[in-house]
Amino acid sequence: MPATANTIHNNFLEIRKTISNFEKKYHRTHGSVSLLAVSKKQSLEKMSEAIAVGQKAFGENYLQEALEKISYFESIHENLEWHFIGHMQDNKTRKIAEHFAWVHSLDKQKTAKRLNDQRPLELPPLNICLQINISQEDTKFGISPEEVFELAAFCQTLPRLRLRGIMALPAPTMDFARQRTNFHPLRDILKVLKNQYDTIDTLSIGTSLDLEAAIAEGATMVRIGTALFGTRNILP
Repeated sequence: MPATANTIHNNFLEIRKTISNFEKKYHRTHGSVSLLAVSKKQSLEKMSEAIAVGQKAFGENYLQEALEKISYFESIHENLEWHFIGHMQDNKTRKIAEHFAWVHSLDKQKTAKRLNDQRPLELPPLNICLQINISQEDTKFGISPEEVFELAAFCQTLPRLRLRGIMALPAPTMDFARQRTNFHPLRDILKVLKNQYDTIDTLSIGTSLDLEAAIAEGATMVRIGTALFGTRNILP
């Protein structure tokens, strides 16, 4: 059954309340965890309902789908913030550099250089998170924790990029203690980066599966999709 406008409205209010409750539970500052609505394969109608309840930041995995959405909304709603959270192919970096405010999935110096060189001068620097393959899964992209600092140092030499932090999607588990264990090294890595660079402020972790553990371990941005929008219903 399609999600109604009222259902989406209630979903967004509920997840924001849940985030706030976890902030309080784990002694986080109120409002320190932002919500990134993962809108891949979601319809324009559902996204419009999310915007109606105040959601501004949207995460997209598929470039062509995202460009169509950006084009549709840019003349209707100002100040929407578009985050690219999917794997980047070299032939797609120019469009990503031109149309997004954030990239969460940087894992190569070559890609960083392309994004820097292709970022339009009239736009502010592109916000960047380094993707860490924290569980070392063969099926996932990302760098190892040991490679983070070399890539971070390289990004700092690129004036059209602004290094903001790190992103990861650990191997799924329903065990809360294991979720926290998976996330904890990321918290430590972010602390080291903060001591090195004054632009670092973002730990992009947490989905509906492991939201509480992510917030307990310092998430500043959580990525939630179907729990907000319901079933995905358009093709990539």
